[in-house]
Amino acid sequence: MKTPPASEALQEAAQRALAYMQSVCDRPVTPSMQALQRLDELKHALPQTGLDAREVVRRLDEIGSPGTVATAGGRYFGLVIGGALPATVAANWLAAAWDQNACFRWTSPIAAALEDVSLQWLRELFGLPSGVEGAFVTGASMANMAALASARHALLSRLGWDVETKGLYGAPELRVIVSDEVHITVLKALSLLGLGRERVIRVSTDRQGRLRIGSLPALDDRTIVCIQAGNVNTGDFDPAAEVCRRAKAAKAWVHVDGAFGLWALTNRDFAALTEGLAEADSWATDEHKWLNVPYDSGIVLVRRAADLRAAMSASAAYLAEGVAGDREPSHYTPESSRRARGVEIWAALLNLGRDGIADLVERTCRHARAFARGLKDQGFEILNDVVLNQVLVSFGSPEATRAVIGHLQAAGVCWCGGTVWQGRAAMRISVSNWATTEADVQLSIEAMVRAAEQARMGPSA
Repeated sequence: MKTPPASEALQEAAQRALAYMQSVCDRPVTPSMQALQRLDELKHALPQTGLDAREVVRRLDEIGSPGTVATAGGRYFGLVIGGALPATVAANWLAAAWDQNACFRWTSPIAAALEDVSLQWLRELFGLPSGVEGAFVTGASMANMAALASARHALLSRLGWDVETKGLYGAPELRVIVSDEVHITVLKALSLLGLGRERVIRVSTDRQGRLRIGSLPALDDRTIVCIQAGNVNTGDFDPAAEVCRRAKAAKAWVHVDGAFGLWALTNRDFAALTEGLAEADSWATDEHKWLNVPYDSGIVLVRRAADLRAAMSASAAYLAEGVAGDREPSHYTPESSRRARGVEIWAALLNLGRDGIADLVERTCRHARAFARGLKDQGFEILNDVVLNQVLVSFGSPEATRAVIGHLQAAGVCWCGGTVWQGRAAMRISVSNWATTEADVQLSIEAMVRAAEQARMGPSA
C-alpha cells in the first residue's frame, strides 16, 4: 500500500530535523553570508497553485536551516537562551501532531492532565506551598504581566475596588517599587496593565545590581514590590528574605521576576542566594531558558489561586464548565486558545528528574566560572562576581570591547552579545544550554582571545 503523501512529508521533515540536530553543534553559530542571501529565494509572489508538502519541507530545510542561528548548539551565549533537550523536541513533535487546544480540560484532557502534574512538580522543585497556582504562558514577559495583574486585583479588592469590572478609572492609587536594575519586561507589563512604566518608585542598587535594602521606602497595603532572581547582567539576586519580611508586615505584595534565576531554587548549593524567594506572593520564570524546552514557554505562579483566577478568568454561555473542583486551564491564563506547551515541560521534568535539573543548573554555572577564570588568566577584566551563570568581560576601552565582540560574532565559533554595566561597555556571557561542554568553553575562550588579538591589530587584521 502506498504511503499517503502526508505521511511522506512528515517522515521527510523528521529526517531533516534529525539531521539538523545532529549537526548543529559542529556548524558555525551564525549563518554565512551566502545562507543569508539565499533567504531572498523565499521572497516571491504567492503561487496560484500550491506545492507538494514534501517540496515545502525541502525548501524550508535547504534554504531555511542554513539561515538559522545555532542557539540549539553548545556555543551560543547571547541573551539567556537555552537549547532544547532531545526529549522535549520529541514531545513537541508529538504535541504538534496532536494539535491540541489547551484552553479547557474538555478541549484537551491530556494537556490539562500534564499541566496538573507539571505544576505540582514545579511547586515541589521550587519549595513553594501546595496552594500556589500557576499557568503556562509564552514566556516571562507574559508571566510578569499575569502575576502583576493578580497583584493589582488583590490589592484593589482589599480596598473594595473591582478592577476587572470598573477598570482603573477612579480606582485607589497603587504604588509599584522596583530597583534601578528592573528588567524591561516588568516595565512593559506595568504599562500594559495601566500602572505606568514611569510612575514606579526606583530603589538604588549595589555593584552587583542588587536592590539596596536600606533604600527601600516604607511599604503599605497599596504597594507592589518587584524584585529580581537573576540579574540579567550579573546573575545576582535581590535580598528577598528582608524584602518579603517587610512586605508581609505591611500587607504589601512581592513579585519575583525570576526568568532564569528562579531555577537556582532547584539546587541547594545556591541556598544563600535564593533565601526568602519562597516567601513572595508571585513568581515568573521561563522554561525555554534553564529548563531547556523549545520556544515559547513560561510559567506564572501565584500564592493565592483566587487572585490569579480573578485576574485572568472569563466566561460565556457557549463555554462549557468542567467538573467542579477540577483546575480549568483557561481560568488562569491571559490567552484562551493556546498550544499545549505543558507537554514538553512535563517531558523535561520527567526526563531530568530532581537530580538532573540540579545538575543542569550546577554544570552551566560551573562553565560560567570557567569562562571567568580563563579570561581573567588571559589578562581581561571580569566586571562581576560570578555567582550564577552570567559573566561580564571588559577588553579595555569601550571601543576595544565592542571591536572584540564584533570579531567574535563574525568568526562564528561562538556568539556573545554586548551590554553596558554601570557605565562600562562589556561582553556578556550567559551559559544556560544543556548542550554546552567543557570543550565548548575552551574553544570559545580561544576564539575570544583571537578576537581580542584581532581588535588590537586594528582594521587591517
